[in-house]
Amino acid sequence: MPPFEASIAQLILWAGLGYGLGSVPFGLILARLMGLGNLRQIGSGNIGATNVLRTGNKSAAALTLLLDGGKGAVAVLLARAFATEDAVQLAALAAFLGHCYPVWLGFRGGKGVATFLGLWLALAWPVGLACCATWLAAAALSRISSMGALAAAAASTLWALALGFGTTMLLGIALTLLVFWRHRANIARIRTGTEPRIGASG
Repeated sequence: MPPFEASIAQLILWAGLGYGLGSVPFGLILARLMGLGNLRQIGSGNIGATNVLRTGNKSAAALTLLLDGGKGAVAVLLARAFATEDAVQLAALAAFLGHCYPVWLGFRGGKGVATFLGLWLALAWPVGLACCATWLAAAALSRISSMGALAAAAASTLWALALGFGTTMLLGIALTLLVFWRHRANIARIRTGTEPRIGASG
């Protein structure tokens, strides 16, 4: 891996680029372009793929998932091609923050699950694949999308350690905490048994 030696100016540059890429609200854009309505007034009001699915358009939801994951991956891959590893990890964190807190939407963005998975696939693809598998297994067993997200986030740092990517630990912990913070309302509903299940309209 490249050394941790980027200058402050370079770090600011890559943080800004990561944030800019992450802040593109693909779900909102696609819903408008495809005539699906304003996502803010549909379902949970979230701009991510799960809420796009509540419009009934599976293609739009799948495309949102891919694009939200892709923007995180692109931020990482660009930084890795042109910068040092500290800039790579900062760009990854900034991309996640950009998705969750986009300035264009008054800092009211998505919950970051697709972007989280895209980041890991680009940072360390074995960890990314393990996180995707964890998400799929937990979501399939519980029929609750947020359970899959929380399980994948919780397992991510363990996967990183087990698969030999210890240098990503601090970033992994930060991303995990952010995912749990963004899902705090979901956690409360899971505890009370009122969290919507996959395919529900609420």
